[in-house]
Amino acid sequence: MGIKANDMTVPCGDGFINIRVGAIIIRNGKFLMVGNERADYLYSVGGRIKFGETAQEAVIREVREETGITLDVDRLGFIHENYFYGDSPAKEGRLIYEVSYFFYMKVPDDFEPVSSDFTEDNSKEHLVWVSPDDDVTFYPEFFRTELSHPVNTVKHFVTDDRRTAD
Repeated sequence: MGIKANDMTVPCGDGFINIRVGAIIIRNGKFLMVGNERADYLYSVGGRIKFGETAQEAVIREVREETGITLDVDRLGFIHENYFYGDSPAKEGRLIYEVSYFFYMKVPDDFEPVSSDFTEDNSKEHLVWVSPDDDVTFYPEFFRTELSHPVNTVKHFVTDDRRTAD
């Protein structure tokens, strides 16, 4: 499938800049994450903003695509700057600078998500409810501590996994 033409992913030198949204969907003390058949970790419901969308429009679209249900935005919770190396076939080992906007979503009592989405390299995705203390790898890592005790402010996080030169 590859990068879609209107996704907010821009080549920059040997790497990429991504502008992304993530949904914080919490129910019964657990939050909804996504996995796929290629990765050994989970990640937030969400994806890249498409050119012409606002971040709020993008997170509503991504939640609908990944869960089959339209949820409304409650509020912005986090802005995350993240340097990491890609692991998908199209970006394997290439540096990515990603700016993500994470929104708390309004979750109705009868919310029953169904996943039928695929990653950019056509790996089937699946949804997983996670507790902060579950022994599983997920990103962003700050969800483990921050979602245990949500606060009504916007927090900014920076993660930098670039290798240091020897």
